[in-house]
Amino acid sequence: MSVWDAFSGKKSSRQQTEASSHAQSAPSSPAAPTSFTPTHFDPTVATDASSFLGSASLPDASKLHPLAGLNQQTLDYLSLDDAALSDLPGGRSILPSRGWSDDLCYGTGTVYLTALMTGGAWGLIEGLNRTPASAPPKLRLNSVLNSVTRRGPFLGNSAGVVAMVYNGANSTIGYYRGKHDTANSIAAGAFSGAIFKSTRGVKPMVISSCIVASIAGAWAVTRKVVFESGEPAEARETIIAPSGAAL
Repeated sequence: MSVWDAFSGKKSSRQQTEASSHAQSAPSSPAAPTSFTPTHFDPTVATDASSFLGSASLPDASKLHPLAGLNQQTLDYLSLDDAALSDLPGGRSILPSRGWSDDLCYGTGTVYLTALMTGGAWGLIEGLNRTPASAPPKLRLNSVLNSVTRRGPFLGNSAGVVAMVYNGANSTIGYYRGKHDTANSIAAGAFSGAIFKSTRGVKPMVISSCIVASIAGAWAVTRKVVFESGEPAEARETIIAPSGAAL
């Protein structure tokens, strides 16, 4: 053993050889016998989740909060009051509405998506016509994407803003007049079109007001002629005969 091995604690190769030979010469002890016996599997047991979850894992419905109504024997699904539709004359058609919030959300969203798709188609045609037929495919694709992303969001955002102002004005006018008719739509369209171009001057305001009022009037007439489904029974006038019987 060298001095360095004495300081570092490293065993010499001779000591390692003697230790290994001593370990090989020592008799190995016999392994202890195991007492494991496999059990027979019964497929009729543990067929559902409750058999291995146990009763402690499942909550007791009778101990839940009484205000939630879950401690009853029968649980009812959450029911929404879909029958609370607008009772103003002219407010019901094949597209029913529960008030100004429905008109604002559904009307604005429908107009926005329609204008967005129309602007995308406009940009697609513009992008294809702008590049020559002999242009590489990558150049034509780049031109189409530029046109679609320019025309689609522009038309969709503009129409969405106009539709938002229109639905708010139409609901306000109908609330104070007590009914929804074509005059409400035309007035709301003229107002929203004028507000949309109010920063461009008087002439653009008049042009935009006339355009939006025409579109709103055409939609109101189309809705009344094509989609009208009649007024609710409580809004109809009851004619009383002289004898006192209702006709």
